[in-house]
Amino acid sequence: MPETGYVVAVVGVVFAITFGLRALPFALVMPLRESAFLRSLAAWMPAGLMVVLAATTLRDAAGASLGHLPHAGVAVAVTVAAHLGSGRSTLLSVGAGTLTFVGLVHVF
Repeated sequence: MPETGYVVAVVGVVFAITFGLRALPFALVMPLRESAFLRSLAAWMPAGLMVVLAATTLRDAAGASLGHLPHAGVAVAVTVAAHLGSGRSTLLSVGAGTLTFVGLVHVF
């Protein structure tokens, strides 16, 4: 069994590293709060995530079975329409697209 001092030292080092790694992003972002780059990133990130999700869905649908490709296309269209129609609510649009895809795959 390790000595108490050794265990305390290991826990202290682990705590310091974990705390530092968790605090570092906040410390780095503080000077960049008014950065044009971060504002641009905040504006484009949701659309970029939607593109990645759509591409992944279409790739997986084409890879699994070509029969699912039309379902995926309809789901992508529903996702885009829901995103534009809901005031750009990412959660609502992704949910609507997912439900559409799953529903179409199980019904047809």
